Amino acid sequence: MKLLILSFLFSLSTVSVAGASQPNVVLIFIDDMGYADIGSFGARDYPTPHLDRLAVEGRRFTDFMVSAPVCSASRASLMTGALSMRLGILGAYNPKATTGLNPDETTIAELCKQKGYATAIYGKWHLGHHPKFLPTSQGFDEYHGIPYSNDMWPWHPRYHGLADDDPKRREVYPDLPLVENETVIDASVTGEEQEHLTRWASERGVEFINRNKDKPFFLYLPYSMVHVPLYVSDAFRGKSGAGLFGDVMMELDHGIGMVVDALRDNGIAENTLVIFTSDNGPWDTYGDHAGSAGPYREAKQTTFDGGVRVPTLFWWPGKVPANTSCDEFAATVDILPTVAAMIGADLPELKIDGKDISPLVFGERGALSPHDYYPLFHRGELQGIRNADWKLVFPHRYNSLEGRPGGTGGLPESSKAKQAELALYNRKNDPGETRNVIDQYPEIYAELSKAAERWRHELGDKLTKTKGTENRFPGELESGDKTLEW
Repeated sequence: MKLLILSFLFSLSTVSVAGASQPNVVLIFIDDMGYADIGSFGARDYPTPHLDRLAVEGRRFTDFMVSAPVCSASRASLMTGALSMRLGILGAYNPKATTGLNPDETTIAELCKQKGYATAIYGKWHLGHHPKFLPTSQGFDEYHGIPYSNDMWPWHPRYHGLADDDPKRREVYPDLPLVENETVIDASVTGEEQEHLTRWASERGVEFINRNKDKPFFLYLPYSMVHVPLYVSDAFRGKSGAGLFGDVMMELDHGIGMVVDALRDNGIAENTLVIFTSDNGPWDTYGDHAGSAGPYREAKQTTFDGGVRVPTLFWWPGKVPANTSCDEFAATVDILPTVAAMIGADLPELKIDGKDISPLVFGERGALSPHDYYPLFHRGELQGIRNADWKLVFPHRYNSLEGRPGGTGGLPESSKAKQAELALYNRKNDPGETRNVIDQYPEIYAELSKAAERWRHELGDKLTKTKGTENRFPGELESGDKTLEW
């Protein structure tokens, strides 16, 4: 009998230890931050010491991509592990949208809830602003932030020069609301209040960690900056010496440092995975209010690497190898299945496109990208496809500054519509996508073309007027559904 009791007590202690070791996850998502906008990826005009420390203590991913070079589409893939084209979310939702992330999709937060995690999001959601689409209906216990981009308000640059009370200002965008859970707590966010958005998200993140230090949690911090219009608090205004963009980056870096320090102070850093990345490349038309894509071509709203390659860090002391880099390809769609593997959660029932990249994250010897080919969709068009070394671009229209500087002071410079040619680029030898070598490598062209046809058949392509066979649809606001009122 004593042996049975001891055996039973041992089994209980084993369960307790297993539960205690369930890793926390902190996912930090910056809006419109370019590849070269933090020190460990090339920024030199302003300091980002806290992010640089994460890079030294963690692992840089140098070939990490989003699923689409625009807000809502990119965020949908991050949350679900599925390509935005598969989800039917192709652009950026505005305040008049009556659709959102389909509640039938499984988010990372819902996946974490399987294992008893506390979940929270502080910042910009942008996957539908009506209650059935808001975070608290998609697996999050808590939400505080703005429901879409901070420029979707009456002071959008398109209204520059109009009087503040001109009714034209509200013809497209109403006042910007601040939402807590499913309630508007501020119906008209002002510029002065936007100065506090970064600090509010960081402070709430710290408070959430302090409250949940003794149980597993998933914290999602999709900061509203550095999307224009840029705002910074008094504590960081003028501090960088590199203009408003540098000041905003310094405040973001400081806030992220606060969050990571909270992990250390609570003694849970060694049991927490921190992931840092961005939703797409910089919005280059805004010039001195935009970041940099570094050596990569073009920017946001294009599927050239400047629009879809983003700086990414994985940090987990004692688990992720410190001061290392991974040059293998991975993407934001991989985060959900990777988190699932780490916490022992079941994958979504609906098909996803992401892969478990744990071997890459933990630096396993010989680990390779799990993706043979990766499609580049934008606006419903299959604009390109890539593998480890090559990228095939299909003819499509895109906008470019053509090397001209962007605007100043928060006002954009006009871009020019251009036509991309059918082109093959060697991604290793020509990262800037400047030399079309399609005539020299017909076998590579044929291989990538064949892979592209498979993706067209599966998900469709407006360029070739192909209808996909496996597309899903966003959620629709239906009669009787509650609407967000402010």
